[in-house]
Amino acid sequence: MEPQEINVGIDTSSKQLDIFVRPTGQFFSVTNDKDGIKDAIKRLQPLKPKRVLIESTGRLELEFVCSAHKAGVPIVVCNPSQVRNFAKSAGRLAKTDKLDAVDIAHFGEAMKPRLSSLKPEKLRNISNLLVVRSQCLEMSTMQKNRLKRMPKSVHKPIQAILKTIKKELEGIDKQLDKLVSSIAEWR
Repeated sequence: MEPQEINVGIDTSSKQLDIFVRPTGQFFSVTNDKDGIKDAIKRLQPLKPKRVLIESTGRLELEFVCSAHKAGVPIVVCNPSQVRNFAKSAGRLAKTDKLDAVDIAHFGEAMKPRLSSLKPEKLRNISNLLVVRSQCLEMSTMQKNRLKRMPKSVHKPIQAILKTIKKELEGIDKQLDKLVSSIAEWR
């Protein structure tokens, strides 16, 4: 008898990744940032999953997808409405982060979607844009904190910096949207 294949479902939010391993029933959560993603990949690799499924959520999944792809983890970016319809057809009406991760893993096991393919150039572009975007967000936070602490006499240059950062973020987001829409699984 062949061992059952491992399917991992990941429910994504801006702050957290909720991860369910099927059929073992293992569940854990990590932060949706570099450290949390690194931890998740480190924990998933020894399981040798057949596929790790994550819903396309409008960029919240991108950093995980890029990191998983680089680490050789078999990743599937799936359409959230297909997963939701699958869950409803299986009788699941309730929705929580953990249940969503369970449903995503079950969808992978039952439907066996093909792995998502990323061209190395697109992967690099997305990854690089995400790094710059993250740095811009950090700079924005620093400037907003500075604005709260500094006297009004220096608010004007700080606000100019914030305006520039906002404009750059909008440009980066447009580039990411264009790249994401060029990948069928993420549209």
